[in-house]
Amino acid sequence: MTKATSEKSSLELSPKKWQGVKPIPLALTFAVGLAIWFSPAPETIPIKGWHLLAIFVATIVGIMSKLLPMGGVAFLSLAVAALTGTLTIKEALSGFGEDVIWLIVIAFFIARSFIKTKLGLRIAYYFLKVFGASTLGIAYALVGCECLLAPFIPSMTARLGGILYPIIQSITLSFDSHPHTPSAKKMGSFLTLVAFQSNAITAAMFLTAMAGNPLIVKLAEGMGITISWGTWAAAAVVPGILSLIIIPYIIYKVSPPQIKVTPNAKKEAKKSLAALGPISFHEQIMVGTLVFLILFWIMGPGIGISSTTTAFVGLSILLVTGVLQWSDIVNEKGAWETFAWFSVLLALASFLKTLGVIDYFSQLTVSNIHGLSWPVAFFALNVIYFFSHYFFASNTAHIGAMYAAFLSVAIILGAPPLLSALSLAFVSNLFGCLTHYATGPAPVLYGAGYVKMREWWLVGLLVGIINIVIWLGVGSLWWKLIGIW
Repeated sequence: MTKATSEKSSLELSPKKWQGVKPIPLALTFAVGLAIWFSPAPETIPIKGWHLLAIFVATIVGIMSKLLPMGGVAFLSLAVAALTGTLTIKEALSGFGEDVIWLIVIAFFIARSFIKTKLGLRIAYYFLKVFGASTLGIAYALVGCECLLAPFIPSMTARLGGILYPIIQSITLSFDSHPHTPSAKKMGSFLTLVAFQSNAITAAMFLTAMAGNPLIVKLAEGMGITISWGTWAAAAVVPGILSLIIIPYIIYKVSPPQIKVTPNAKKEAKKSLAALGPISFHEQIMVGTLVFLILFWIMGPGIGISSTTTAFVGLSILLVTGVLQWSDIVNEKGAWETFAWFSVLLALASFLKTLGVIDYFSQLTVSNIHGLSWPVAFFALNVIYFFSHYFFASNTAHIGAMYAAFLSVAIILGAPPLLSALSLAFVSNLFGCLTHYATGPAPVLYGAGYVKMREWWLVGLLVGIINIVIWLGVGSLWWKLIGIW
């Protein structure tokens, strides 16, 4: 072996070149997982359920400690679950077939087509032309768009991931704010966080703004409580508007954009629009496709066409007309990375319910709440229900697992039925603020690369606390005023 070859080999084996797991995160992840795995399992939880809880918690620790890239941690968890017999390989892979996963993936492709055709850039310049005096003004403009779309599009992912996210991305790029770089703090991280948090708030404001909300109405009806669209909207309007006003400003303070004032933005936007020239043929196709998507995301569920089916048809239109090439689909790295890690997390979280883990902790909560006065129990149930979402990767799954149990306990303890049903309904949307896997659009926006995980979780926790104060505090006073209780 020559000296050069020897030096090259030693370099390749050098710890500085090691790209695998890091010792401290590895030790922490396995310590947490093994501690739960070998601790005594409650009698009502099957041993597989307890082991799955250990794997799930260890997965979150591994992600937070950056044991591996997120997809790597997810695949490691999948392997452990299958190898130990905690889940069959078919069960571990079940998340890859969920329709919400494909809706998320297609949202990435739609965003790519906005950029490729420059329609997103054109829309961004229109936004800047009207609201471009400040970054905060742009943020509130996006919030306004979200609020207008929410009553008509019952998919959070379609609304934010398919429509608003491409516009946000175009705006940030126009200010030279790029993902996965320090320039993300110029504008991209702030607008991403505002858009994500406002998405959860508007979902809480309208019965038709989130796919799981009709399930809430059905579960409440089973207990003799009627919630109409108007009742829901009337109860949500005051706390909802307060949250939409306060939360963007709070994010502006705790995660401020480096570009705050854009005095020349309106003037430059006019020049840029002129430079783009007339709308192109592919842009016209994009506009038509967007109109199609919005119409069928609104009307589709009523005629048996799901949001994901609509998204596939829209994507097919873009492929057939040449707006997107198959190579664009294959090379959309963020979409496939998100597809990998979110599918695994969704499967793990789903089987926590199937194997009785969620039911056990629900019953444990219920048993500890008994004996409290109804106002104290009412507040405690809502808060516990809110923060238990750290163990879920879907609002609808969380509702199906815990909403009815928590509502029945609140009523048994003397809380007004309609008050309890509505407060838990609002929380069923608001808890989507917490993590990068909490709702459908969360992986889309997190996968864009503008916000680091630590910031995402810290902002999510802060916003969660503020929303609890607004909705259970000011909201309760409003609900008393309008006769909810």
